[in-house]
Amino acid sequence: MISDQLRLEIQEWIKNDPDKKTSEQLSKWLAENNEKDLNRCFNGFLQFGTAGLRGPVGPGPSCMNRAVVSRTAAGIVSFMKKNNLTSVVIGRDARHGSKEFAQDSAEIFAGSGIKTYVLPRMLPTPVLAFAVNKLKTDVGIMVTASHNPAADNGYKVYLGGTVLGINYRGSQITSPVDQMISDEISKADLAPNRSSSFETVNESVISDYISSVTRLSTSAGKLKIIYTALHGVGAETFISVFQKAGFNDLILVSEQNEPDPNFPTTAFPNPEESGVIDLAIEYAKKHNADLVIANDPDADRCAVAVNDPESGWRMLRGDEVGVILGKYLVEKNISTSKAFANSLVSSSLLAKIAKKNGVKFHETLIGFKWISKVENLGYGYEEALGYCVDPDYVNDKDGISAALLLAQLVSELKQSGTSLNDYLQSIGNEFGFHATDQISIRFTDSAAIDSLLSKISKNPPKELSGFALQSVEDLNLSKTMPTPGIRMKYAGEIRVIIRASGTEPKLKCYIEVVCNSKSEANLLISQIKQALTKVLS
Repeated sequence: MISDQLRLEIQEWIKNDPDKKTSEQLSKWLAENNEKDLNRCFNGFLQFGTAGLRGPVGPGPSCMNRAVVSRTAAGIVSFMKKNNLTSVVIGRDARHGSKEFAQDSAEIFAGSGIKTYVLPRMLPTPVLAFAVNKLKTDVGIMVTASHNPAADNGYKVYLGGTVLGINYRGSQITSPVDQMISDEISKADLAPNRSSSFETVNESVISDYISSVTRLSTSAGKLKIIYTALHGVGAETFISVFQKAGFNDLILVSEQNEPDPNFPTTAFPNPEESGVIDLAIEYAKKHNADLVIANDPDADRCAVAVNDPESGWRMLRGDEVGVILGKYLVEKNISTSKAFANSLVSSSLLAKIAKKNGVKFHETLIGFKWISKVENLGYGYEEALGYCVDPDYVNDKDGISAALLLAQLVSELKQSGTSLNDYLQSIGNEFGFHATDQISIRFTDSAAIDSLLSKISKNPPKELSGFALQSVEDLNLSKTMPTPGIRMKYAGEIRVIIRASGTEPKLKCYIEVVCNSKSEANLLISQIKQALTKVLS
């Protein structure tokens, strides 16, 4: 039975909903007394956090829709005015609702007197991050759900300058800004003023982004590259960058090249998910390619696959790509006068490379928003396929610039008669063979995630595959990086970190081992993963 209070809330929401489609859906459910769907869609306002908004597209305050986005935009306007922020640039991807959400946002920002710029079409997230700094705007909004399933959409928020003592430099928001915006959203006008007096960004900004990336490649060699955009918005910009840099032998995965919000070839358009780049690898086998590159749908992440002489074509782990790029930047003496950084769940190997080469290193909290806040950042990465190779221009992860720098390295290696596999071997020979892997468990109930994490925290496994537990760290109690989760260290340089995902309903377990050979490392990490799977089941 729908309570009188809920009925009044629904009726008020319908009255202020700018979208006829969602308001009619709610009216229909109300007339039908559809308690199940109405309770699902009126289960509190969609939570706004450091990742902005992210959730399923649908009606009511608990989903992504025009009414929720409009109220969020009005809340951000209020936050901006209280902090003397006067300008914004807005970008979007190709997901369901993205065009409308961007339009609503632009009208509301402009209607409040904010100087408002809108990117001319669907474009990758790194272009939006670049535009924040290029246009010197105070705020950036990217309408995207990144690598989430097709049902979702989202709303990322960037800041351009120094706010509340933090120098953002065109990076995503952190605490306490998220809570301050959330508070303003809760008080926002349900029907804010609107205006069409916003400005479409000139194409020169996009050209400038392409030029800033292509300068990272100095001598493109002949390289056969397979590329997939995974139905996202990366292809146009990626192709422009690579062709301008001189990498003209691109073979596109045609089934995934055009933006498609339904993601017909994959349920989870995240290259980390098993099987997602299998189609690209089939192309690589067919065309005898040198390299496979995949972007996630908003192109801020980059996945790479190579032909391993031992196992055939395989996707490199994020940590492998992360240390490859770090080592290459050191060898080229690029950004070495600045600091390197990665997140605490990423491999410990980058820190060792930095130390040996006299480069400052910082371990950060999980999420690129923390990496991008490192003072004087020269390079940073996180294991979830995010790499920032050019923070002066894009102070965020950028799957296109990372891809180009990697292609430049592969080209150089090919000309010298070696490969990325050889390159990884040489790093292992120098620093020990670091293998990483993870276990990811998807839940429908977030309470179950908290329960399992609490259980393991209170009673961590005393040994794994015969290796004794040496230390346990409650990451929530860290003085420098407090975050929900635990870090366990076992004999034999084995590290395990368990935490809840910040963007999806998952419990994630990160494993790292260090051995004297690649085969030893692969065997050991398989054993540890098997033992942990039993603990988590």
